[in-house]
Amino acid sequence: MKAMVIIQGKEGGKLEWRDVPEPVPGPEELLVRVKATALNRADLYLLRGTYDPTQKPPDGVIAGLEAAGEVAAVGKNVSGFATGDRIMSMCSGGFAEFAVANHRLAMPVPGRLSWEEAASIPVAYMTEHNALIGNADLQPGEAVVVNAASSGVGIAALQIAKLFGAKPVIAIAGTPAKLAALKSLGIDLGVNYHTEDFAEAVLAATGGAGADVIIDHVGGSFLQQHLRCMAVKGRLISVGRLGRTHGELDLELMARKRLKLIGVTFRTRTLEEKIAIAQGVIADLLRPLSEGLLQPVIDRIFRLEEAPEAQAYMESNLHIGKIVLTVGAA
Repeated sequence: MKAMVIIQGKEGGKLEWRDVPEPVPGPEELLVRVKATALNRADLYLLRGTYDPTQKPPDGVIAGLEAAGEVAAVGKNVSGFATGDRIMSMCSGGFAEFAVANHRLAMPVPGRLSWEEAASIPVAYMTEHNALIGNADLQPGEAVVVNAASSGVGIAALQIAKLFGAKPVIAIAGTPAKLAALKSLGIDLGVNYHTEDFAEAVLAATGGAGADVIIDHVGGSFLQQHLRCMAVKGRLISVGRLGRTHGELDLELMARKRLKLIGVTFRTRTLEEKIAIAQGVIADLLRPLSEGLLQPVIDRIFRLEEAPEAQAYMESNLHIGKIVLTVGAA
């Protein structure tokens, strides 16, 4: 089969379009004929060898962290899925014509969704459902702030927050075009962090009370502003670190407001923990996805063999939503 593999060099990795052996599913796995896959920031970090500083990816590993497609074969211990089923799943090696996924991570694709839309769901919606519901314990009527809000994960967070009754839902982004696109998704307030003091804007929008939940994709460069605009007993969920990994923390302010700062990542999660997150998404989000109450947003679609160009586009930070790769005659 054809796949995009990571080839290591002195200055980091690069993607190459190669012939590789078709994977064989284990007892608990599905063999998936991939129709579409999607890009994630972690793909860029994996390519550079910075995704996990303790582990450099081996030369020739297949890239990609999620996929959507048809079940081509099932392992002997698999239940609930059969050949021909439409599924979407977090997996390793999604940038390929075939991939394997643990059947308990796999989710059925709602009939109204295209392959491209389905491929954009697993990582973003699992990440943000876990952040908002699993870690922040979001309650109806709470104020939510999402930064880097025009990214695939950011848009998923905004949608999930609205679905669970957050009010107001505040998006932080860096261009008028991005904020205009987010406004069309029904956010209550959009703030341009280049031209506005977003902490002051959040405080004004909440009557001075501050944000109950902040979903942080930026990291250290926003930390002081986040602390300033958080409510008493607010929760900051550190999902990504697009800015800096370090920031100055005012422990007195944190104590006075009784804040919770919570870090999340899939890198140190066990398979069972990932499965629990997938099952939470199935329970809470599959029906809204089926009914159109949640709608993945796709910025651009590339062919799988155009993955290097797609990753370069992601690095430009111009996209609004997910960047998707189609595979074969998708």
